[in-house]
Amino acid sequence: MLNDGPITQTTRPPTKPGPTRQRHAYLIGSGIGALAAAAFMIRDGGMAGDAITIFETQPVPGGSLDGAGTAESGYSMRGGRMLTTDNYECTWGLFKTIPSLIDPAITVHDETIAFNTPATAHSKARLVDRNRAIVDVTTMGFSMSDRVELLKLTETDEDEIGDSRITDWLSPPFFQTNFWFMWQTTFAFQPWHSAVEFRRYLHRFMKEFSRIETLEGVKRTVYNQNDSLVRPLVAWLTAKGVAFRCDSTVTDMAGETRDGFFTVTGLTVRSGDTDTAIAVRADDIVILQNASMTDASTIGSMTAAPEKRTKVDSRGWVLWERLCEGRPEFGKPAVFNSSIAESNWPSFTVTLHDSVFFDRMEALSGNKAGTGGLVTFKDSNWLLSIVLAHQPHFANQPANVQVFWGYALHGDRVGDFVAKPMADCTGEDILQELCGHLNFDVATTFASATCIPCRMPYITSMFMPRTLGDRPVPIPSTSRNLALVSQFVEIPEDVVFTVEFSIRVAQTVVYQLLGIDREIPPISHHDKSLKVNFDALVKAFH
Repeated sequence: MLNDGPITQTTRPPTKPGPTRQRHAYLIGSGIGALAAAAFMIRDGGMAGDAITIFETQPVPGGSLDGAGTAESGYSMRGGRMLTTDNYECTWGLFKTIPSLIDPAITVHDETIAFNTPATAHSKARLVDRNRAIVDVTTMGFSMSDRVELLKLTETDEDEIGDSRITDWLSPPFFQTNFWFMWQTTFAFQPWHSAVEFRRYLHRFMKEFSRIETLEGVKRTVYNQNDSLVRPLVAWLTAKGVAFRCDSTVTDMAGETRDGFFTVTGLTVRSGDTDTAIAVRADDIVILQNASMTDASTIGSMTAAPEKRTKVDSRGWVLWERLCEGRPEFGKPAVFNSSIAESNWPSFTVTLHDSVFFDRMEALSGNKAGTGGLVTFKDSNWLLSIVLAHQPHFANQPANVQVFWGYALHGDRVGDFVAKPMADCTGEDILQELCGHLNFDVATTFASATCIPCRMPYITSMFMPRTLGDRPVPIPSTSRNLALVSQFVEIPEDVVFTVEFSIRVAQTVVYQLLGIDREIPPISHHDKSLKVNFDALVKAFH
């Protein structure tokens, strides 16, 4: 046990009176997976909300789906996850029962559908070249060799692909095609990432293949995903009695192994300088978010670059690493956290107090804010992309303020207009580089701007090449009362780096642990549709 501070031994939370002791659930981490798990326990498992406790290291719940700030200090969010209504079966199945914070008479699902109904997204400037010209992306740019190689990868079994990289299957010219630039920046793939995960994406999002240049399949929430998904879910859970213990880190798990099965028997929780020991009984449930894609992330300012941290600084991988010692069925964290150079990229959020930049971008792209999508500067050394969402993008955002977000997949490279890597850049530097690509004058374009950069060393660590067993199943075969809910577990067919994956994992473990006899929404196999395959084939040969 970690004993760096005073330990206060506490009794278990009080149980409701009755002949049978109430079962408790302890959730370590408050990302969307843990929040969904708590909701499924209450909605489908009949658990009382006050029997559920969620521990979170940060001051507020939400995990990677963050979003905060003010108009004065600047808004910041590490990123946003792509949503669709064609694929996210478990996500919308959950949010069909969570009331909207804007209008409690409707659900978050209905709110999102209504928001996307008036106008379907249709990007007119998906790629922009070094001359500030919009690239013709009606063609994917494939050669016959590219098509053959891509087809071979999509039709090869995962067992045969193993821990190979995308570059092991596709030749160098493929990575200069329009398709790769668009697919890569939509989903944040790198050429050295897992070929298995890339193949899964091709199957899971086959319907998006034929419309990748317009992003018509992408759906948006009214605000950022923290305001539109996390906060309504947290409000619903809080009303049900769920206890949120923020600024509290679970530093250790005690357990015992009997007859080959592992049972969690206790947790050590640190709040401030005080450690508290919580006893966990055999029929209680512990759900661990084993690692996080935004672990060790840091933010900078207009005048300071984000601090460079590793897992040593944040200790976000510790519990999973300890759990795996002598228990290979719990996975191999080192496969995912051993190469920051291959798993990191920076993002940035810009807050504006005038409309100059939005006006100029709308004129250049042909899209009003919220009707397009990512605009990628394909020739930039940083591989820079920005997106102008519908405004306001934050629930507390004043009408005269505008916010946009961007990121770069090659943050370790020196910029075209700023002579240093993006990872070392201040907010001012990033705005200078962006204006260079757009041929905008930085002084007049960003006179009122606050740009907050963010460094995320593990943001695509779940894409690292892996083989069977590197990611554990959500409830390992030797576990009695412990489940894992994160982007680092294995579910056949579904893809990581999505809200849907986290929620599907959560639903899976809750139904299994509580013995819920109810079907989990099956994955929609658009890749089996003749029409979808025909549309993809036509697009590939255009």
